[in-house]
Amino acid sequence: MAPMTTLESTPAAPTVGFDLDMTLIDSRPGIKAIYLAIAAETGVPIDADLVVSRLGPPLEQEMANWFPAERVPEMVDRYRALYPEHAIEASLALPGAKDAIQAVREAGGRTIVVTAKNAPHARLHLTHLGIEADEVVGGLWAEGKAEALRAHGAKVYVGDHTGDVRGAATAGALSVAVTTGPCAAEELQAAGAHVVLSDLTDFRPWWEDYRG
Repeated sequence: MAPMTTLESTPAAPTVGFDLDMTLIDSRPGIKAIYLAIAAETGVPIDADLVVSRLGPPLEQEMANWFPAERVPEMVDRYRALYPEHAIEASLALPGAKDAIQAVREAGGRTIVVTAKNAPHARLHLTHLGIEADEVVGGLWAEGKAEALRAHGAKVYVGDHTGDVRGAATAGALSVAVTTGPCAAEELQAAGAHVVLSDLTDFRPWWEDYRG
């Protein structure tokens, strides 16, 4: 864990962005169930354990590993149709997720969830788990996340993937990375993360130190 940053701390309470999958929630059980259902329906072998070991990039990219390009849109639509039934109740909040959101709120800050997942499904997850973000923006990945981070004035972005680190950098935001996803601490640091935490249970102490 690297709790310090070379960027200057600030007493102000900025808007903080959070990724969703494997940052705030563990969506692996539900996503695995969807891919197994699609494999059963189509007869196409899908290694669902491999799929959930590399969550982060857009759905279309993962689906293209299992289906020819002309079938990807169809399979994406089918995945999204199956999602509410299979994925919402099966997904759990990761340790510290609710407290991290609350820590920002207690300091007078705002929170925005920026995710590659589509926004309606992201909102279903947050509502089901009682995680109350101020804004949810879906359909953005890696550098593309900077669009929402800039629009909402986010000065910090918290994620679990090197793509999240790149998104923060593109937006000029401080990158806080957690090792609850597919990327190890060394990989996140090499990608340029300013801070690497084991999980979000370490967020509140870092946040309070960051704000001074």
